[in-house]
Amino acid sequence: LCHEVFTVSSSILPHLSHKHQIISLLKFKQSLTINTSASYNCENPYPKTTSWNMSRDCCSWDGVVCDNMTGNVIELNLSCSGIVGKIDSNSNLFQLSHLQRLDLSYNHFSKSHISPEFGWFSNLTHFDLSWAEFSGQISSEISHLSKLHSLRLYSSVGLRLAAHDFKLLLQNLTQLRELDLSNINISSTIPLNFSSHLTTLSLINTGLYGIIPESIFHLPNLEKLYITFNYDLSGYFPKTKWNSSASLVELDLLGVNFSDNFPESIGYLTSVRSLSLQSCNLRGPIPESISNLTRIEYLHAQDNSLNGTIPSGVFSLPSLSFLLLGGNNFSGHLEDFKSNSLIFINLGDNQLQGYLPKSIQNLVNLITLDLSFNNFSGRVDVSLFSNLKRLSDLTLSNNKISLNNENKVTLPESLQTLHLAACEVKELEFLRSAKQLEGLDLSNNKIQGRIPDWAWSNWMFSLRSLSISHNMLTSVDSIPLQTVYTIDLRSNLLQGSLPMPPNSTRYFFISQNNLTKEIPSSICNLTSLVMLDLAKNNLMGEIPQCLGNISGLEVLDMQHNSLIGTLPTIFSINGSSLRSLNLHSNKLEGRIPRSLANCKELQLLDLGDNHLTDTFPMWLGTLPKLKVLSLRSNTLHGPIQPPRIETIFPKLQILDLSYNAFSGNLPSNLFQHLKAMRTNDPSTEAPRYPGSTYYEDSITVTTKGFVREIVRILYLYTVIDFSSNKFEGQIPSIMGDLIAIHTINLSHNGLKGHIPPSLGDLSSVESLDLSGNQLSGDIPEQLASLTSLSFLNLSHNHLEGCIPQGSQFHTFEC
Repeated sequence: LCHEVFTVSSSILPHLSHKHQIISLLKFKQSLTINTSASYNCENPYPKTTSWNMSRDCCSWDGVVCDNMTGNVIELNLSCSGIVGKIDSNSNLFQLSHLQRLDLSYNHFSKSHISPEFGWFSNLTHFDLSWAEFSGQISSEISHLSKLHSLRLYSSVGLRLAAHDFKLLLQNLTQLRELDLSNINISSTIPLNFSSHLTTLSLINTGLYGIIPESIFHLPNLEKLYITFNYDLSGYFPKTKWNSSASLVELDLLGVNFSDNFPESIGYLTSVRSLSLQSCNLRGPIPESISNLTRIEYLHAQDNSLNGTIPSGVFSLPSLSFLLLGGNNFSGHLEDFKSNSLIFINLGDNQLQGYLPKSIQNLVNLITLDLSFNNFSGRVDVSLFSNLKRLSDLTLSNNKISLNNENKVTLPESLQTLHLAACEVKELEFLRSAKQLEGLDLSNNKIQGRIPDWAWSNWMFSLRSLSISHNMLTSVDSIPLQTVYTIDLRSNLLQGSLPMPPNSTRYFFISQNNLTKEIPSSICNLTSLVMLDLAKNNLMGEIPQCLGNISGLEVLDMQHNSLIGTLPTIFSINGSSLRSLNLHSNKLEGRIPRSLANCKELQLLDLGDNHLTDTFPMWLGTLPKLKVLSLRSNTLHGPIQPPRIETIFPKLQILDLSYNAFSGNLPSNLFQHLKAMRTNDPSTEAPRYPGSTYYEDSITVTTKGFVREIVRILYLYTVIDFSSNKFEGQIPSIMGDLIAIHTINLSHNGLKGHIPPSLGDLSSVESLDLSGNQLSGDIPEQLASLTSLSFLNLSHNHLEGCIPQGSQFHTFEC
């Protein structure tokens, strides 16, 4: 029926009688299904259409409003109704020609397109399709709705608006008071023709670029402006008075690149309650004019380059509840807090200094305080915080303070997160009342002995994350925490058996202690483990075979222990997540287990400094992400056979086979497959392990004549070390193609022939060691042009002739 009386070319919808409007609504209802979970973003979703039936007049139905005079349906509000389905162009909805307000937000329209027919509701003043799961291109017909006061199309999926339609929309909708196009891909510059009636403008994450027109800041009625997460957008603040009516209440420009000083003109925004200028590349000091913002409740300017002292006026703002200035370069002393309205303070990661102000104890409404990573100094007494009954999160880590408890008080019971790393904490008694703790970081302190029983008892069911690393704990018999997922006890003085964490544990770090005895097989009950770091202890016995079956395990680090026996022979074939396996420096024997080929996520494999007996595991080359392979200091033997497949070791950056008994020619067929060493890729970075910042991969290599442990630059470094084996024959010229390599060590083999001139193409090489072979002939003059080369060892060969003259060779010491 609708299609017969109305076409796209029409500009007039059919005017239906009241009875026909009821029928249209019921048919519209029948075209949809109800599933309240489809309105998952709603606090109280309610299927409004369930009240729609012929027993009552439609004007009494939920979500339906009629005109009191004519009885026509003028408003349809089905927000949060759990609607699932599609609205096609022939939908009965489009027969409701008198609609003035239409709200279909927070439903699920199955990623269907927004029908052009919506553009013919000529009486609409309010139109809301936000969070309604529409997708695709928004048709230009929307710009026909010239009476609109409010248009909200906030998208949670892939909605797009063409740049010319964006301009057309602004050109035609001159009555707009509210416009929300957030999360819609517009990918355009910002037009100049915004409605002067606008009170709310939201263009969050819309792919805008170019420069923000200054005219936006002068819209006379603007109350709320959100242009966040448009990282290709830049702009300049007005130098003189802006928003002349002082109507602006909320301003959020997070991520816009201003590359400018914090504007003095901000002081004109006397009505503003929320100001967010996070990550805007702002410089200079905060101007004194900020004290004019007497109504401000939320001030967020973190992660800029602001400097100087924080104006005293900031600490006197009477309504300020949230103060976030972390991640800047502020210096000087912290002024006294003169307003107790503050709820949230983050001044972390600056250069603030001096004593903590005693006025902190007066902030009775304070919930969060972060002053970490500054230069605060002096003694800080627990009593400064003990009376803050609402305090939930306290972070003072990495300053130069010393925590004291002369008054023998305790932190408030409300405390949930406490970070006091490097605060010279010596005991835990001040935490006796903090029974709701969920996160506790006391790393790098002076805590001795053992954790008291009352602490385990208090936090048994609350603590989620515990870090007491780099202290002087000597004993942890058990860890009776029922809900913990991160435990960090690294670098203490722990002795005896390995304490078993609860089954909920996902991240367990207990390296660099003095633990002995065997690893109990019960460790395999920790089926949620993601990272297990037992490195640098003196653990003995065999590695439990069952560890290879923990499918979610990403990091297994047991390097520098006294483990014996064979490696686990079974690594899960179904979804192994293992990214890093480090068993360096143990006493392991036998062969390299073939089931490691199941670990398709593996990036680091270090089996060096053991007693393994095997040939070169060319089959590991099928691992698509393997970047580091160290088999140094074992009893591996035999020639390295040519690979049998076309793509092998595509990501390998470090290959260390030193101190073994490999023989035969150097594997030129292998070298030509090392793609990551043949191209410079600046995008290479270390893997990120979600949920933990405690662990960093490490590996031992020989470079520039020294054995060293590489940690932070591990995945930026490129190494081939075949030293101290039984290789013979010539150095293949194809090694000159490895232009991304930093270290080559072929020393102490039986290599003969000339040094290939192609090594002069190794533009990134820093260390080249060919000593202790039987090389002959001249030193290629091409080596003198290697500008990155800082270590060269060609000694104990049969070389002759002159040393090449070149600027780089002149820098070497004999």
